[in-house]
Amino acid sequence: MWGGRYKLGPAEIMERINASIDFDRRLYAQDIAGSLAHCDMLVAQGILTAKDGRAIKRGLLKVREEIESGRFKFSTKLEDIHFNVEARLTELIGPAGGRLHTARSRNDQVALDVRLWVRDTIDRLEPMLADLQAALIDRAEEYAATIMPGFTHLQTAQPITFGHHLMAYVEMFGRDRSRFVDCRVRLNESPLGAAALAGSPHPIDPRHTAKALGFDRPMANSLDAVSDRDYVVEFIAAASLTAVHLSRLSEEIVIWCSAPFRFIALSDAFTTGSSIMPQKRNPDAAELTRGKTGRIVGAFVALCTMLKGLPLTYGKDMQEDKEPLFDAADSLELGVAAMAGMVRDLKANPARMRAVASADYSVATDLADWLVREINLPFRQAHHVTGRLVGIASDKGVDLDKLSLAEMRAVEPRIDRGVYRVLTVEASVKARKSLGGTAPANVVRAVKEARRRFVGRTKGSRR
Repeated sequence: MWGGRYKLGPAEIMERINASIDFDRRLYAQDIAGSLAHCDMLVAQGILTAKDGRAIKRGLLKVREEIESGRFKFSTKLEDIHFNVEARLTELIGPAGGRLHTARSRNDQVALDVRLWVRDTIDRLEPMLADLQAALIDRAEEYAATIMPGFTHLQTAQPITFGHHLMAYVEMFGRDRSRFVDCRVRLNESPLGAAALAGSPHPIDPRHTAKALGFDRPMANSLDAVSDRDYVVEFIAAASLTAVHLSRLSEEIVIWCSAPFRFIALSDAFTTGSSIMPQKRNPDAAELTRGKTGRIVGAFVALCTMLKGLPLTYGKDMQEDKEPLFDAADSLELGVAAMAGMVRDLKANPARMRAVASADYSVATDLADWLVREINLPFRQAHHVTGRLVGIASDKGVDLDKLSLAEMRAVEPRIDRGVYRVLTVEASVKARKSLGGTAPANVVRAVKEARRRFVGRTKGSRR
């Protein structure tokens, strides 16, 4: 493949470190698609004859069929997917196969292949994230009025609804989808035509290949075209943040399934047992989804580290972009699918959720707000009065609504019986009707709006 410059073959260790076919064979579909478009352009520009073009296209389709059927013999001696495809093409059609690489380099070829692969992956991930959102939205509607404790510092803070909690993740994954969409917009330029780095002396038409492959335009600078891997880093950055969101929800599922919480249960489909403790039901799907976040974030660090010291244009270091890219994408797709399955599988324990939400004086803020609203206390004074009443209730071992009116008036004489109307968790969540608040009526409206914004469907129908 190297022509006349080299007389001796590579050392065995050089062959091992140089070959990428064991992982970049995943680019075969994109590589062949790019070659088909390049071939059409060469024929249209009169650089290739129509006869050679027909033979090349026929041969490329045969190579693709062999790969997809599992009959193709990949060779590490041919280093990468590009040389493997070209060598087999030449075996099939003869010398015309060698004309395909006219006005092209492996540098712009691999840049094209990876762009196409990332674009295809985004197009596959985006509906998967929409499906995860749909699962969360459906469960949020089911549990729109189910009361649970809201936490800060993992300490009971205020009552919220389980539906409201799930809808927070709908928003997170919506932002994740928008980041992937933004990434796709920026990567959708074709590097083909840059050749090795400086462009081509042949009368090529990069706009032709860009249009044929669904790109918005060719890249404006040949040096940038072959050296740019921003889109890989940006994709993995978006994947990392999505994985962090998956990990946060996974962590909550692990906590909620634990015996001290018992907020939810997962079925046999998403849990495993123990080899020694027969009573165990471990939330392994959530734990593994949480664990894969490290791999994805690690891929981001690896890519940034690989690129940070590279001068323009291409360095073989850039071959190291593919393994972390592929692993991050695989890990994320698996995590998204697993989370959608867990969300659909989980069953809430409303009684337990409400019991915990009612503990630890979670309606104390409602008492303070009542003092501000009904007797016009400044909030700081209301906060102080409420703190004293919480202290009294704590000393007695009772909830706030179990304090007598006389005990309350001993701290603030203007308190009347109306205060008891706000001292339940139901009253607390119902009162929080402000935009984005946890009131069940808000959750119902948010569910409807989220279906419109994110999944484009109503319950029971599919887009």
